[in-house]
Amino acid sequence: MYLRKIDGPRAVNLPDGTHMTVADLPPEGTNRWVASRKAAVVQAVFSGLLTKNNALDRYDLSEEEFDGWVSAIRLHGKSALKATAVQKYRQL
Repeated sequence: MYLRKIDGPRAVNLPDGTHMTVADLPPEGTNRWVASRKAAVVQAVFSGLLTKNNALDRYDLSEEEFDGWVSAIRLHGKSALKATAVQKYRQL
């Protein structure tokens, strides 16, 4: 079996005791973002599986978009990432 060389860790242990690998992340070039995919990318950056710049490049995200996901999770949890709940959690 051949393992492709990558920068950084292949797998990390999350605070809840589960493991996250690069295979658990959404595919590169994902266009349809659901809450679980957004949360997985944010979790990967927080845990050190991906760097923020690597995530931005891999998924073609802007810093503002990614920072919005982080803010939503910190303030209201993963449910704030759902597109139907944006109005409910938006800060005016």
